[in-house]
Amino acid sequence: MKHFSLRLFAFGMALGAVGAAVVLAANAYARTARPTRVTSMDAPPSVTAPPATSPDQVIQWNRILLGILRTPGAQPATVHPTRSMAILHAAVYDAVNAIAKTNASYLVDLGAPRHASEPAAAAAAAHAVLVRLYPAQAAALDADLAVSLSQVPDGRAKDQGIRVGEEAAAAILTLRSDDGSTATPIPFVPGTNPGDYQLTPPGFVQPVFTHWPFVQPFALRSANQFRPAPPPALTSPTYTASFNEVKSLGLASSATRSADQTQIARFWAAPIQNYWNEIAQTAALAHGTTLVQNARLFALLDLTLADSVIAFYDAKYTYHFWRPITAIRAAANDGNPATAGDPNWTPLATTALDPSYPGAHAVVSAAGADVLSTFFGGDSENFAVTSEVLPGVVRGFTSFSAAADEASLSRIYAGQHFRFDLVAGQRLGTQVADYVVRNFLLPHGQDDR
Repeated sequence: MKHFSLRLFAFGMALGAVGAAVVLAANAYARTARPTRVTSMDAPPSVTAPPATSPDQVIQWNRILLGILRTPGAQPATVHPTRSMAILHAAVYDAVNAIAKTNASYLVDLGAPRHASEPAAAAAAAHAVLVRLYPAQAAALDADLAVSLSQVPDGRAKDQGIRVGEEAAAAILTLRSDDGSTATPIPFVPGTNPGDYQLTPPGFVQPVFTHWPFVQPFALRSANQFRPAPPPALTSPTYTASFNEVKSLGLASSATRSADQTQIARFWAAPIQNYWNEIAQTAALAHGTTLVQNARLFALLDLTLADSVIAFYDAKYTYHFWRPITAIRAAANDGNPATAGDPNWTPLATTALDPSYPGAHAVVSAAGADVLSTFFGGDSENFAVTSEVLPGVVRGFTSFSAAADEASLSRIYAGQHFRFDLVAGQRLGTQVADYVVRNFLLPHGQDDR
């Protein structure tokens, strides 16, 4: 498995590296090493064109779920969407794998007939999961299923595939029926010491997903299995360097943040797990992977992302570390003479509603990149990424880790995170991904879980 070098985070973290030196280093990186940027008027740089064939049922239903998640009000506000992604693709995987019999199952070996239709099984499993999770979408999902099954020849194999898919979905849904995801979020009481997370402007509302550390993981033994070490002390050189960096680059009216860094901040502002599912779609189409391979790919990816979210919420609500907007406005009282406060400091983007450490974008992006680089046999990959919140802009990359690094850095440019949030986040995401790919959905002949 690829362990990221964290090259984007190495500069500025040496002891004593503070203030202007950090800003100059960040700007130097943006000028010399950023991925090529293109707009919708240009072709992405050296991006492998996907084949003309239609996406298979795994990719089609992944897209259907993303469409639901982008529908206002469709996703319950207190249930993280990565749970739906993991349930969907675990069910699809177990259904398809029960027929293909190529890898260890995730939950159950259904003993499916070898000649049952894998596309029918994938579609039926996906439909059964999504109808249960999103009953208000049932009519549209029924129509989607009809389209999917119209692509499968009628007959015994199709009927058997549908049965296998429905059985796989029922098994996964039963497994997750009491996983803690429907619990009432726990009221958060802010601490009173410097460094403690405080409710943030403009709304000063309760943080989100306070109950998520107690949700049952999909693969990890526990939410705290890879819990990172605590954030740095407020008087440390590491904290000082990160404070001064985000204070300069993350300010709404920053004179040190470049136009490209501003675009990066805005480009990656949508739910980060959506990007990585779409990057997986792009890579799968470019590589021409089969339905069986894609069932495993998306199961590995979304089981990993779901557990990454559980793990980072465990860390966030263990350390409850303040966000940059709080830290910068209250710096006069942080005990560090090298951090100058600004009571009017405002970030480029409205601050996310949870503690700062570790950074969610960094965790999820490192996890996604690690799964994809492992699955496809290397980190190098030419691909393009679009943004649902910045239409008309396409950013091109030559490796999965480059996209992960940029997504992580976007949170500094947006004024959301300290650099040490991202360092810890990337490490956590990689640890979760490595654990999942080494222990789950293994090819027959390798050690099972």
